[in-house]
Amino acid sequence: MRVLCSSTLIGEFFIIGFAGLVAMKDPDLTMGTVWTVCGIAMAVSVLLCGMVTRPGGVQLGWALQIGLILSGFVVPTMFFLGASFAALWWCSVHFGRKVDEAKARFAAEQKTSADPA
Repeated sequence: MRVLCSSTLIGEFFIIGFAGLVAMKDPDLTMGTVWTVCGIAMAVSVLLCGMVTRPGGVQLGWALQIGLILSGFVVPTMFFLGASFAALWWCSVHFGRKVDEAKARFAAEQKTSADPA
């Protein structure tokens, strides 16, 4: 699960940065505001890469997904990109857990076949 979720979060890191570049064109927003919000969101996405397997990590990832979707009120394209990454996040969590379970079963089978007793 860690690899799939981390890949999604790193992709979001870049999307948040690009959305910040687009948001800078809005005359109602200051550059400081845009980059403070984007910088915090980018830092959260990178920090979550190390926290996905810890308690609450997946839930924090969902909070980031909601934030990405809500950023569509500033950059309308983010409604689509946020929803796309939320779907990727769901797939990463869902299928990542299945891969982890399959790996655990395989390791258990290897251990029992290696033990002659």
